[in-house]
Formats: sequence, C-alpha cells, structure tokens
Amino acid sequence: MKIDKSWYVKPDGDFPERLAAGGVVIRKDKNELLIGLIRDKKFSKYMLPKGAVNKNESSEEAAAREVSEETGISNLKLIFHLGKKERLSSEKDRWAIINYYLFITNQVCGTQKLEEGEKDIIFGWFDIDKLPDLFWPEQKELIEENLEKIKKAI
Repeated sequence: MKIDKSWYVKPDGDFPERLAAGGVVIRKDKNELLIGLIRDKKFSKYMLPKGAVNKNESSEEAAAREVSEETGISNLKLIFHLGKKERLSSEKDRWAIINYYLFITNQVCGTQKLEEGEKDIIFGWFDIDKLPDLFWPEQKELIEENLEKIKKAI
C-alpha cells in the first residue's frame, strides 16, 4: 500500500470521523534517545502506536492504553501533547483525527496485550536521530516537527 497526498484530503459530505490517540514513547539509553515503534509483519515500515479513543476515555488515557497494548510498555510518564494529525483511516472508510502525546519510560520490554487481529505486531527501539522508514508520512513529520522539544523534555 502506497500512502500519497490523497490520504490527507478529507472527502466532501457527511464522511464518518474517528477520534484516535497515540504516543511517541522515548527511553534514554546512555546518551541516546530511543523511540518505540511498532510494525505489522506484513509491512516493512514502522509506525507509532495508536488507536481509537473509547467512550468515557480521554485522549491522554487512550494514548497510554494503546501504547501499552501495542508495545507492552506500561511504565509510562505523560509529558505533553505533541500535536494532532488528520488523514483517511487505513481502510479509507473514516476520517481519522489522531492526537499524539509524548511519553517517557525506563522500561525496556513488556508483554503486549494484542487483540486477535493484531498478533503480528512487533515492537522495537530505534535511535530518534536515525528513524527507520515510517509507514505514515504524518508520523515522521510529527516527530521531526517536535524533535527539539522532545530532546529538551527528556
């Protein structure tokens, strides 16, 4: 699947929306800042952990829950809101409005709490200054836009 500019144009009319939240998870290892990313084994590119905001759940709570479920990292400290990005969902059937938050952790690994359809998600740590290819261009943009703020916050 190729993500191009068409994914970032909201269709006209009464198009369904989905509120989602995700996290940029940072861990310090000696003098390096590492970012936690996930990848579906079907794809070669990584992404930030994220998912739907449930009823009666704040965006911050949803971001922490999704990060924990998808990465296995549960020892999370919320630092601040990084920004909001919008695009079509992966199925192109909804307009996704995603709030991203910065979290720090000292936890290296954990146990993922994945649902049946997510069993092929793998998690890894990467040098924030040497990001692998990311599946969603707006996620790379979010990290690059906030890189200095992230480094100062850690």
